[in-house]
Amino acid sequence: MSAKNNLNLTLKIWRQKNRKTKGQFETYKISDVSTDSSFLEMLDVLNARLIDEDKEPVAFDHDCREGICGMCSLYINGRAHGPDTGVATCQLHMRMFTDNQTIVIEPWRSVAFPVIKDLIVDRSAFDRIMAAGGFISVNTSGNTLDANAIPVDKEAAEASMDAASCISCGACVATCPNGAAMLFVGAKVSHFALLPQGQVERKRRVLNMVKTMDEEGFGHCSVIGACEVECPKLISLDNIARLNREYMKAWID
Repeated sequence: MSAKNNLNLTLKIWRQKNRKTKGQFETYKISDVSTDSSFLEMLDVLNARLIDEDKEPVAFDHDCREGICGMCSLYINGRAHGPDTGVATCQLHMRMFTDNQTIVIEPWRSVAFPVIKDLIVDRSAFDRIMAAGGFISVNTSGNTLDANAIPVDKEAAEASMDAASCISCGACVATCPNGAAMLFVGAKVSHFALLPQGQVERKRRVLNMVKTMDEEGFGHCSVIGACEVECPKLISLDNIARLNREYMKAWID
């Protein structure tokens, strides 16, 4: 019997040595998991046991454990980041699960995110998209105008900051049946397109980022909307609409 508020669970976890080998699900039993613990803490407990048994621990990505870095990319029971809403995996708590439940844990599934090992995928495609245009160039020599001195419309500033809250986790790609990255790219394009500092490179930015997105093998967007639902920062589909407008305007001009 579990202690009060503790869980006995069956974990079905995807194990894969590297991107060139075939993976498979392996089943683990874990008991007395506190409902106050986080999902990653539960995996830590499992890995400590596996190490004690001289077995290979489960590889999974994590860093800040505060929902900021976006590294904790896990597909849990058919949902990106698990059954809660508006949280990354590291913010998911075991109270969202029930005693004797089976939990299926997978890596992101996308051609553009190849598996490195077990639950870790290579998301460097996002880095290459950002390198293609997700920045502004600033001349820092001479008397550069302080950014805080540049007037910005309140509505535009708020929309820009909402877009900037994207943590680049890839949940939008993982949950999209087409493997599209439009919500991610839309957020990154919107962040700068709405600010005066981003106007100089506005056209070049969207053209280069969309071109790189296509080259990386991400799918097309059919506006299903699952990306917005599963995004831990609840990035709005409005950013995809803005991306389309920015792209069309840049392409026509």
